[in-house]
Amino acid sequence: MEIPKYVQPLLHRSMSGPVTLDAIDLGILREYLSDSRQSCRKLAEKLNLAVGTVLSRTRKLEASGVIKAYSAILDHQRLGYTLTAVTEMTVSKGKLVEVEQEVASWPMVCAVYDVTGLTDIMIIAKFKSREDLSAFTKKLLSLPNAERTNTHVVLTTVKEDFRLL
Repeated sequence: MEIPKYVQPLLHRSMSGPVTLDAIDLGILREYLSDSRQSCRKLAEKLNLAVGTVLSRTRKLEASGVIKAYSAILDHQRLGYTLTAVTEMTVSKGKLVEVEQEVASWPMVCAVYDVTGLTDIMIIAKFKSREDLSAFTKKLLSLPNAERTNTHVVLTTVKEDFRLL
């Protein structure tokens, strides 16, 4: 199994040191991304590996932090979250981390990014109604270190998938 060129630079980048992935690791990761509920036995059959190999590689991927958790991919629209907003936020100097941590703890927030450019933070959040989005925006602006926000409402989601392999 060949490692895609766009993945190769990522293989040696990690918060706690380099992580090297081979074709077997990538195959296991791809399978978990397609169905994290499948058994190690089924995964081993698909990849033509021993069950023990899949188990030990999986444990190693978990221990290294490559696999952080196992999760289901939900259809937010079917759950009633019909609005997605991307909000730019500028905060007072020296208070960025505090604001990011606060906002990241809110249940409607899907992602918080510390960014370069004219704003400090990008926030992606989902809402069931315009009233919920309005309350969110007002709550953001009421934070002690909030200077300003600029909210973009998503009209059409063309792609929303964070599974890279």
